[in-house]
Amino acid sequence: MSDPYFVSTDWLAERLGQPGLAIIDGSWYLPTTGRVGAQEFLGGHIPGAVFFDIDAIADRTSGLPHMLPDPVAFASAMRQLGLGDGMQMVVYDGVGLFAAARVWWTLRTFGVTDVRILAGGLPKWKAEGRPLEEGQSTIQPRHFTARLDHGAVVDAEMVQRAMARGVQLVDARPADRFRGEAAEPRPGLRRGHVPGSRNVPYTALIEEGQLKAGPALEQAFAAAGVDLTKPVIASCGSGVSAAIVNLALAALGRPAAGLYDGAWAEWGGRADLPIAMGEASSP
Repeated sequence: MSDPYFVSTDWLAERLGQPGLAIIDGSWYLPTTGRVGAQEFLGGHIPGAVFFDIDAIADRTSGLPHMLPDPVAFASAMRQLGLGDGMQMVVYDGVGLFAAARVWWTLRTFGVTDVRILAGGLPKWKAEGRPLEEGQSTIQPRHFTARLDHGAVVDAEMVQRAMARGVQLVDARPADRFRGEAAEPRPGLRRGHVPGSRNVPYTALIEEGQLKAGPALEQAFAAAGVDLTKPVIASCGSGVSAAIVNLALAALGRPAAGLYDGAWAEWGGRADLPIAMGEASSP
């Protein structure tokens, strides 16, 4: 397959029902949207898809939203979804390209190498009049071996140490939230951003539910003062849109130095961590 990150709707439609192909609906939405991925899945999904709930397949003891679970819990969740070793996996979501990137990153972080995202997602699939099915999918449990890449995930203290060494932190939140002008969608969080971080809103990396072409991606990072020759850690509000930054960097041949899983949900909720307001400071 020529594209290591995406498959087309034509490609997927030709392979529906093929043994060894796993289709994963990773739809997730901010609480402020009023949309619930699990409910929408039951109302209509790509035939044969299973629903990957990032809030349920998570470390629910951390107090932070959809943090990565431990390998044992993840392997169990994958088995129950019928997602096993050696399968070819395709992820999509109900926006086009949003939470699918988080599921893609999660699978890769636990050792899945053959995973791609459906370009244009469910909106493109529907717009083309392709088939949908309702209700729950029939699942045959499969064995899954979780191999956690510890280097793919960083915490707040690791972010601080990395930035002190010159590693860049790219925040994918909307610009008004980065500057501290808009309230966070989660109550109790401070406004602002991590001092020294750069702002590349994830929407600047996407066009019609797909990643923009390489030159446009490079321009989006350059406009924010990001030097793509230097390491980058991705962040956002709760670790979802940060994965779009990771995806964009991977597509540019500049794999991220990690994803800050706690993201602003952690940093903005901890009084012991510094914050900055306004535009990003000069690099």
